[in-house]
Amino acid sequence: MTPHEQPSPHDDAEHGQPAPGEPAAQGPQGHPDPYPAEESEHAEHSEPGEELRAELVQASVVAIAVAVAGVLLGLLWLWLAPRVSLISDGKAVYLKDSEGENAIGADGVFVLAALAFGLVSAGLTFLFCRRGGVALVVGLAIGGVLGSVIAWRLGVWLGPSTDVVTHARQVGKGVAFDAPLKLNAKGALLAWSVAAMVVHLALTGLFGPRDEEPETYYQTTTAA
Repeated sequence: MTPHEQPSPHDDAEHGQPAPGEPAAQGPQGHPDPYPAEESEHAEHSEPGEELRAELVQASVVAIAVAVAGVLLGLLWLWLAPRVSLISDGKAVYLKDSEGENAIGADGVFVLAALAFGLVSAGLTFLFCRRGGVALVVGLAIGGVLGSVIAWRLGVWLGPSTDVVTHARQVGKGVAFDAPLKLNAKGALLAWSVAAMVVHLALTGLFGPRDEEPETYYQTTTAA
């Protein structure tokens, strides 16, 4: 090229090209980097922290809401659980029906109600927090355990008196009265959490958002 055909520095500046002697910021594959290095590093470090903080907040809210729902489970258990009748002869207290299965029935009612609460809580959690991660499932499990414990203690507290001897003296000799509400199988306290985790994982696998497949970029070169 003759000297008068060579591009001037002003033309290079107008087309976004660096002037002669000035190095250009190179990005991947030799292209100019549109983002400064400091801003890229700041974005890489800030985004994961913000996402983790948001997941922890969601998990805390879910755990508290599920634990509070344990009050409803306790009231439902108190209402549906079968009663065990006791009777006193003035010296000791006996089961009125020694072959009854009401004590086992109380445990069964608690387990069935806890499974139903686990299903509902998992469905509502998935409906409102579809992009929740592992922290959300952990919060759901912790809330289920806390809700079960609250339901158990609330049912016992609102149920018949736990002081059987005093209660027998109050009703008198030969009069049947209800035994305290008990949860003999303590493993029932895990039913809510197990059901919630299984249902939530199933819903996430079936209807959860899918990760986008990475796109492949090809660089084409032309011979001058």
